[in-house]
Amino acid sequence: MNPILDLSEITQKIGRLFIGGIPGPELDADTINLIKNYHLGGIILFSRNVEDPIQLARLCRDIQRVSMENSGIPLFLAIDQEGGRVARLKRPFTQSPGNAAIGENPNSEESALDFAINTAREMSLVGLNMNMAPVLDVAQVNMDSHLMGRSFSQDPLLVTKLGKIVINTLQQGGIMAVAKHFPGLGKSDLDPHRHLPTINATFEEMESVHLPPFQGAIEANVSAIMSSHAVYPALDPDMPATLSRKIMTGLLREKMRFCGLIISDDLEMGAIAKERGLPEGAADAFEAGIDLLLICKNQSLLLDSIELIRDEVLKGDISYERLERSLERIATYKKRFLYPRKRISLKAVREYFGNLRT
Repeated sequence: MNPILDLSEITQKIGRLFIGGIPGPELDADTINLIKNYHLGGIILFSRNVEDPIQLARLCRDIQRVSMENSGIPLFLAIDQEGGRVARLKRPFTQSPGNAAIGENPNSEESALDFAINTAREMSLVGLNMNMAPVLDVAQVNMDSHLMGRSFSQDPLLVTKLGKIVINTLQQGGIMAVAKHFPGLGKSDLDPHRHLPTINATFEEMESVHLPPFQGAIEANVSAIMSSHAVYPALDPDMPATLSRKIMTGLLREKMRFCGLIISDDLEMGAIAKERGLPEGAADAFEAGIDLLLICKNQSLLLDSIELIRDEVLKGDISYERLERSLERIATYKKRFLYPRKRISLKAVREYFGNLRT
């Protein structure tokens, strides 16, 4: 334990590990408190937070202003913009048919490139800096309906190729890409939003079908990889991937040599919340090797999770060195993608999207 730090400093360091959600389209008092007093690492936005490009640009500007005034550190501002069924940015933002349609397009590479170019340009314009995409799950015959249309293909080579194009293009456009859901949800027949799936794939099948797209993402220098809330008996029979040190650290970090950020899927999803609960699930995920913990809605659970991890660090159950490793990775990617700070220009947003209400 570092004896020089006081309690508030430790709390704020742990706050940087979290990406939280906010209730509505404007910055509210509770979220301001999270940013000011807990130095939250980032915010993820959903359809409930987006009315139009001008409102969204103002919201991103306000969030970053509060963070810079209080900690001097900009926030990750994330959104799920996969295209197709999962697109939080509606018209007038450019709409994409989604991964399955891209994969089926005879000009799939050009289609993937167009999607990523438009997405990076428009996200950057309104002040977003992280896209929770691309999905690199390899489609299977009995795949659960929550993934329908979200996978590029049943062919792992095509998933890998298109995933690399999207990752490279997003990141060249200044947007961090997040490959998901590691180590592959394509064989899931349950929705982890509600239940804990078991992926009954052999180790050989994992290595030949489900892992190659993620290895490709690592080769493309993807900024972040998101964990899957599913049990993989061939990899770890006891823990879902998000809570598994064998999978998050042993497989992803050590065997596959991933040096970027590991992000949990939403810890409020039933697969974790019902099985393990929060805040314990957040602490377990961090101990497994996750750098950024995603709690998309309930800010009280987020605060409870910060406090539990802080208490475990203070007791020595989680080492201070473990905390510092994640903070160093977070700082590295903020420096790489969030600096120099880009000014959000409402004039530029208006000009790009047309004559919108102010």
